[in-house]
Amino acid sequence: MGTRSMLASAWALDVNTGTTASPVWTPFKGMSSFKETIDSTLEDDSDFDSDGWGSDETTQRKWKLETEGKRKRDADNDATFIPDPGQQFVLEAGNAVGVGSDIEIRYYRRDGAPDAWQGRVNVQYGGGGGGVTALEPFNVTFGGKGKRTAITNPAA
Repeated sequence: MGTRSMLASAWALDVNTGTTASPVWTPFKGMSSFKETIDSTLEDDSDFDSDGWGSDETTQRKWKLETEGKRKRDADNDATFIPDPGQQFVLEAGNAVGVGSDIEIRYYRRDGAPDAWQGRVNVQYGGGGGGVTALEPFNVTFGGKGKRTAITNPAA
């Protein structure tokens, strides 16, 4: 039996628009690109007992998510601009300094895979502009603040 590739588009990301004690998980919609990165800090762990072979020890890890997409609005109300609630929450956090500039997120696969994580992040938001025929873009980097936690996949 063969294997099949997993699709990058199976990732979903939710933002907690409630509190840590009473979370309200709101979808962060419109993503067209999603990339998870874990950076490791390594320190030389070599010694004289290794026959000349070197060794490294991981002393720290940092995680981040890089996303791109298109801004969305309420499709049922052309008279008044009503932004997508998840995107608006992230945009506001990306414009805040200090309290309110970091948020809680969870991200997971929607294709049956168990991959699912939750944690606090700082938000680096960018977007706006484009050509005459362009759609309104966004790019967001969610920088992990401390350890992320494996969770039960909400899509399971």
